[in-house]
Formats: sequence, structure tokens, C-alpha cells
Amino acid sequence: MRGKVAIVGYGRTPYSRLKPGQPVLNVDEYIAWAAELALEKAGMTKADFDGQGLGVSHAEVAHTVNWSAATAENLGISPRALIRGDQGGSSATSMLIRAASLINAGVIDRALIVGADTPLGMPSVAPGLPLSPERTRGVYWDFQGPFGVMGATAQFALVLKRYMHEHELSVEQLGKIAVSNRYHASLHPGAIYRERFDLNDYMASPVLSDPIRLFDCVPIVNGGLAYIVTSAETAKKVSDRPVYVRGFGEQNNHYPGSRVFPDLTETGFSQSAPIAMEMAGVEHSDIDFFQPYDDYPFISMMTIEDWGFCKKGHGGKFIEERNLHFDGDFPLSTDGGQLSGGQPGGANGGFMPLVEGVCQLMGEAGERQVKDAEIGGVCGFGGIPYGRPGRSCISVVLGAEA
Repeated sequence: MRGKVAIVGYGRTPYSRLKPGQPVLNVDEYIAWAAELALEKAGMTKADFDGQGLGVSHAEVAHTVNWSAATAENLGISPRALIRGDQGGSSATSMLIRAASLINAGVIDRALIVGADTPLGMPSVAPGLPLSPERTRGVYWDFQGPFGVMGATAQFALVLKRYMHEHELSVEQLGKIAVSNRYHASLHPGAIYRERFDLNDYMASPVLSDPIRLFDCVPIVNGGLAYIVTSAETAKKVSDRPVYVRGFGEQNNHYPGSRVFPDLTETGFSQSAPIAMEMAGVEHSDIDFFQPYDDYPFISMMTIEDWGFCKKGHGGKFIEERNLHFDGDFPLSTDGGQLSGGQPGGANGGFMPLVEGVCQLMGEAGERQVKDAEIGGVCGFGGIPYGRPGRSCISVVLGAEA
């Protein structure tokens, strides 16, 4: 399906930490706002999506059995195909793959993909611990919650500790990612945290769950994002700079090695990235920028390894030897990522790498624009399974040309 579909519009609302004076919006309002921004960018209206596709990402605040259909009703759209994204931070990219498949099959010609959440307005059993179903049942509560594992930071700290036991990696190397992300966030007016810090500041930030520090952790925000994907034929009619989906790969529930004792240091990107790159017809040297799902710096680092930019265990050295800035030799998370930009709910942060990739290839990134960007790598990463680093790992290669 290389070059058969393209993204022609995107939207990202301002984010909120519910500080005094900031508007308090519900999830439907954020979805409508993001959709309006994407439609305006593409020069389309919601009427263009009657009889077409609508994709809706999961929202923790929306505990309903027909969330995607209810969203269509709220938006006033009558779609032929509904696409539901419930793969955590892979939801945006998984819906892109589903929409591309429906377009390629001739079922629809275009799809509006939306996602938003307001986790800071959810009821909570403790400050910072949303009352999510995933935190009240299953392997989390059976095997982790009773022993004091309070959410993603503690869960990922166990994975990172194992990585550092098996491979050479320093805290300072991870800190370089956090510092670079904040630098890019300082150039992005929509980022939630824009004040720069250096490696000394990073090292001085408190340890929350050893070895993870405060500046390793993604800030939760309220907000919404959207994008529009169409057939290549339609894209050429509505946009003078469409961004083509050159390749994609998906791996769910990856067990590297034994299912009893899997390798915690390998993600499903080791399987999905080669497929995406082969479909796209690109090598690593062709990729002009890389947008990983970056809720923690070491997730970015492991993603770089599993995409094959370096060997397993060499990610720390790779980061140390590269300039990660937008004008460097390995532009990484050029919008500030989620680490400094903010994560709008557990499922919708994955829109951010995709939206930023499109923004870069359309040449609309302003001060952080990667020069002559033609091809970008984009990732979706969703879920924290028991004893492994990620449930869903999706790799996408985008291009300014088909």
C-alpha cells in the first residue's frame, strides 16, 4: 500500500494542566476543537465525511460501550465506517493502518481520526492516580498493585533496571534525551513545559522510582488531536503538500524469547520497524527525523535500538554520540515529545509523533523545522503488559513524496 494514502490535515488543541484561568473543557469539546482544526487545515468540512470514515481513540473519561458511535453523533457526522482505537499510545497509528486498509479496499475514500481526553478531571482514589479500569483488575492489581506498584513510573522502572543490569547505559545518556526534548518544547508554542533545563538540572531532579527521575516522567494534560487521511487521488486535489504513508508495521503482545522469561529489553518495534521500512523502500540513512513515543527517555532509546539504528545495548552510546536537535544529525522528538509537550490521556499521546511528523513534512514546524525533510519515522507504543515493555508497537514511515 505504499503511497496509496496520504494525510492532508491535522489539528492539536492547546493543552491544559487545569491551572487557574485555563478553560475547563470536556472530552467532547476537545474532540470537536481538534477536528475543526484538522478540517480547516485540509480545507474540508464535516459534511465531507458523511458516508466515509471516522476513527475515535479511547478516552478514560468516556466509560461507554459505544464511544465511537456517540462521538459521530456529537460531531454530527454519519460515517459508513467507524474505526475504534483502544491500543493505548498506539491508537493513532493503528487507526491510520485500519483507515488506509479501508481506503485501499475501496470501502471509503477518506477518514477523520480524532482523540482527546481529560484525565486531570477524572475522579481519583489518590492524587495522580486516575480511577481507570486497568488499575482495578487483571494482572496489574493481581501481581503489582498489592506490592505498591503505583502506575507506569514504577512499572517502567523495573524494566529500565533490568536493561541497566544487562546492558551499558548511564543516567546521563538518558538525560540527554530529556534535555533535548525540552529544548524542542521551548520552540513549540503548544508545549506544556517550555522552560529549558540542562543535564545538571536533570540530575538534580528527584528520583521517583529508581532509576527514574522526575524529569523522566511525562506530564499528564487535558487536550485533543486529530488528523485526516485520504486516498492519494483525493489528497492531490485538496492539498498542495500531502504527506504520504510510505510504509507501516504492527506487532502486538510481543514475547522476545521465552514466554515464561521474555527479554524485557526488546520491544515489538524489532518486528514492526523492518516491515515498515521494507514497505517504504527506505534505509536508516534515508530517515530525516525520528518521532518515537516518548513517555520516558529510555522508551525512546529502546525504540531507536529496535528500529535498527544501532545494536541492542548500544542505544546509550548512540544517543551520546548524536546531536538530537532539529538541526543535528539525528533529529529526535522535534516537538518536545510528550516528555515536555504533555500527554493528553493514556491513549492519545500517540497522536503527537504522527502529527509532528506530518507537520515537519509539510514544512510547517517553524523554528524547529528540519531542513529539507523528506522522510520521517513515526511510532506508536501502547500498554504496559506484565513483565514486558509494551503491548502494541507500531512503526510508520511517512514521506513528502509517494
